[in-house]
Amino acid sequence: MNYWLMKSEPESFSIDALARAPRKTTSWDGVRNYQARNMLRDEMKRGDRAFFYHSNCDEPGIVGIVEIVREGYPDHTAFDPEDHHFDPQSDPDAPRWYMVDVKLVEKFPRVVSLRELKLHADGRLSGLRLLARGNRLSVMPVSAPQWKFITSLSQAK
Repeated sequence: MNYWLMKSEPESFSIDALARAPRKTTSWDGVRNYQARNMLRDEMKRGDRAFFYHSNCDEPGIVGIVEIVREGYPDHTAFDPEDHHFDPQSDPDAPRWYMVDVKLVEKFPRVVSLRELKLHADGRLSGLRLLARGNRLSVMPVSAPQWKFITSLSQAK
């Protein structure tokens, strides 16, 4: 199993919106970065787990865990001129953008804030891409030891 971190702005799509979705499952669409797209398309596998991260908000941080329930497939929002993720350069016959389906596994009892994660940047979370200067990727890998440590933080008071 691989581990990931997936960012979403809660104003656009929050963990609570996922919790309200039918079967607590939805597509993770709208990724418009080639490196992140490649991870969605080529590396994420059914059964992988990902941290759900709220970004660009008052308290950015990890708010829960999702499971990948459908591997990468073309992101249909890129073809829809009415959708805010529309990409006029994207072609259904040669899709540029991909998405996966995720299912809510757990909403954390508290936010594991970016501030808290940064406290461990030189220790147990050394190398976590989220903490790299200038990193703006919306999808990134997380190592198994980092996963275990962050999950333990979510339970701490």
